[in-house]
Amino acid sequence: MALHRLLRLCQAVVLTLCVSATEDFDWTKNVIGSFHYGTFPTGFSWGAGSSAYQTEGAWDKEGKGMSIWDTFCHKKDRISQNATGDSSCEGYYKIKEDMSLMKDMKLNHYRFSISWPRILPSGMKSDQVNEKGIQHYDNLINMLMENHITPVVTLYHWDLPQALEEKYGGWQNSSMGNFFNDYASLCFERFGNRVKYWITFNNPWSMAVEGYETGEHAPGLRLKGTGAYKAAHNIIKAHATVWHTYDTKWRNKQKGMVGISLSADWGEPVDIMNEGDLEAADRYVQFYLGWFATPLFNGDYPQVMKDYVARKSAQQGLGASRLPSFHPHEMSYIKGTCDFLGIGHFTTRYITQKNYPSNRGAGYFADRDLAELVDPRWPNPGSEWLYSVPWGFRRLLNFVKTQYGNPMIYVTENGVSEKMMCTDLCDEWRMQYLRDYINEMLKAINDGVNVKGYTVWSLLDNFEWDEGYSERFGLYYVDFRSKSKPRYPKASVQYYKRIISSNGFPSQREVESWKRKATETCISSNQLLAADPLTSHMEMVTEIVVPTVCTLCILLSAVFIMFLLKGRP
Repeated sequence: MALHRLLRLCQAVVLTLCVSATEDFDWTKNVIGSFHYGTFPTGFSWGAGSSAYQTEGAWDKEGKGMSIWDTFCHKKDRISQNATGDSSCEGYYKIKEDMSLMKDMKLNHYRFSISWPRILPSGMKSDQVNEKGIQHYDNLINMLMENHITPVVTLYHWDLPQALEEKYGGWQNSSMGNFFNDYASLCFERFGNRVKYWITFNNPWSMAVEGYETGEHAPGLRLKGTGAYKAAHNIIKAHATVWHTYDTKWRNKQKGMVGISLSADWGEPVDIMNEGDLEAADRYVQFYLGWFATPLFNGDYPQVMKDYVARKSAQQGLGASRLPSFHPHEMSYIKGTCDFLGIGHFTTRYITQKNYPSNRGAGYFADRDLAELVDPRWPNPGSEWLYSVPWGFRRLLNFVKTQYGNPMIYVTENGVSEKMMCTDLCDEWRMQYLRDYINEMLKAINDGVNVKGYTVWSLLDNFEWDEGYSERFGLYYVDFRSKSKPRYPKASVQYYKRIISSNGFPSQREVESWKRKATETCISSNQLLAADPLTSHMEMVTEIVVPTVCTLCILLSAVFIMFLLKGRP
C-alpha cells in the first residue's frame, strides 16, 4: 500500500513538472545576438536528406506499384510545367554515384525514405511482397553501412499506394493504420538489423492540409474544414500503432528508435506588448507543431486548438467539433510514443490576431483567427514562401524544449532553395543560410536544447512536389535536361563539408575563409555545366536523330530495290 502511494506521489510530481514545463517559454524574450564561434558536442551527427518519390524515378519499373503521387502528377495542370517524378534524379539506378558524393562530404548519416508501393505494390502485405524492391533498399543500406554512414529511414514520405487510396479513401480511413503497421513491420523485419533510426511520417501537416484541405498535394482532395483534421487523427494513431509494434516486438532485438519528423515554421508576435498577438503566435505554433507533437508527448491535442475548432464549429451550427477527439484509452496509448522528435524547419512568420467570421466558411486556416506577415527586409532567395530568418530557428528549438520536456531532437530538414534557372553553381545565399541557421542551432544547444543531429535538405536537386523542378534545394545541381541526370557540386558542398570536418565554427578567421575557398571550387563545376547543353544535344543526336535517319535510309533503300526489281524483264 505504501509503495502504491509512493508511485502515485511520483506520478503527481512528474505531471506537475510536465505542466509547468509548458508554461516556461517566454514569448516576450527574443535575444538576437551576434555570431557564436564554437563547436558542437562530440558525437553530433551531420547528414543530408532525400525521399523516394523526389529522387528515385523508375516509377513503374521492377514491380513497383502506383502511388498517389504517380497518379496526381499524371493529371494535367496539377504540377508546375506539368512535371512528374517519373524519372527525377534516376536515383534508383545511381546508388553508387550518390554514395560517392556522400562519402566525399564525410556525412555521418543519410536520411532517405522507403517507397511503400515499391515493396508492397498494392499496399497490402497479404497480396504481394516485391522482392526486387526489397533488394534495392538492401543494397542501399548495405552500401551506407560499408561506408560508415548511418541510415536514417523514413517509412512514409507521402507516396501512399494508389490502390489503398482508391479502395479505402487513404488517410480519411482509420483502417489505413493497420495497413501501415503491416508495411512498417515488414521493414523492421527485413532492414531492422541494420537500421536503428526510424521515422514513421515526414511532415504530416502537409500530408493533411495540402492533401485533404487545399488539394495542392496528392491525393488532391478539398475536404475543407474536416479532411485535414480527420487525416491527421488517423496519422497520429497510425504512428502510435507502429511505435508500439516496434516497442513490443523488435526493440529488444534490434536496439533501435522510432520517431516522427514534424515540420514547423516559427511564429513570432508582431507586438510583444500586445496580448492578442502573443496568444495568436502561440496559437500559430500549436496549430502547426502542437497539432501532432502534443498528442505524442501529452496524449491529446493542444487545448487552444480544441477550444477554437469547437467554437468555430458551434458558430457554424454544427452539433460537434470538426476536430476529432481521442478516447481515454487512445490518449494513454498515444502518449509517450516518440523516442526522438524530428524537426523540419525552413522559415519564420510574424503573427497577429485576426478574427475570421463564421460566415467566411469552415477551414483549418480560418479556425486559427490569425494573420501571417513577413518583414520585407528578410532575405528571399526566390521561393515565395521561404525567407531567411535564422533567429526563428533558435526560438522554435527552445519552444520544443520547454513545451515537451526537452526531448531528444534530430533536425531532419533544413535548407534553402533557389527558384530560377540556375547556371551559376556559386550559391552564396545557400552558404549564408547554412552558416546562420546552423549557428542558431548551436546557440540553442548552448541554451540546453537536446539536439543530437542535423540533416541538410537536400543532397540533390529533386522533384519539389507541386513546384516540380522550378525549386532547387540541393547541394548538388542535377541537370534534368540530360537523360543521365549528371550531378554537379555547388559551392555549398564545400562549405557544408568544412562545417562537418570542423564540427561547427572553430574561429572567426577560419570561418571567414570558407566561403571564399568554396566559391573558388565551383568555377570548374560551372565550366562543366556550361558544356552540358552540348552534351544534351549530342544525346539527342545519338538517341533520336541517328535512329531516325537510319530508318529513313532503310526505307529509301527498300523502295529503290523494289523499283529496280519492278523494272527488270
